[in-house]
Amino acid sequence: MKPMKTLLTILFISLLSSPSWSVTLGDLVQREGIYYEKFTNVPFSGEVTGEEQGSIKNGLREGSWVDYHENGQLYSKGNYKNGLQEGAWVGYYKNGRLEYKGIYKNGSIEGPWVWYESDGSVFKFLTGTFKDGVKISD
Repeated sequence: MKPMKTLLTILFISLLSSPSWSVTLGDLVQREGIYYEKFTNVPFSGEVTGEEQGSIKNGLREGSWVDYHENGQLYSKGNYKNGLQEGAWVGYYKNGRLEYKGIYKNGSIEGPWVWYESDGSVFKFLTGTFKDGVKISD
């Protein structure tokens, strides 16, 4: 009977050390740009699942994030650094066509950006080169 008791103890400890529940952004509250678990004052750190998926570290989005339309199609993907969008980002329409692509730097669009209409044609009004989030040329 001792091996069975040991097995149950190991199983119980493994369940405690690696929780299997998931957290969505709806399970968190955001105050002054920091994510917290509801009813706490401790900044959240962990994985987020659901329509938006990624990691939060000390209350800020960090690393790779993906976002999905309610129909399951990919909506956007890119990276965060210290809670700000950073690096290459792409976005898609519900039909799966590319909506935009470009670079973020410290949370602002930077460099060349291309925006597309839902039919795939370039949306010239929004497309151009940006500096600190401001369009500086077509």
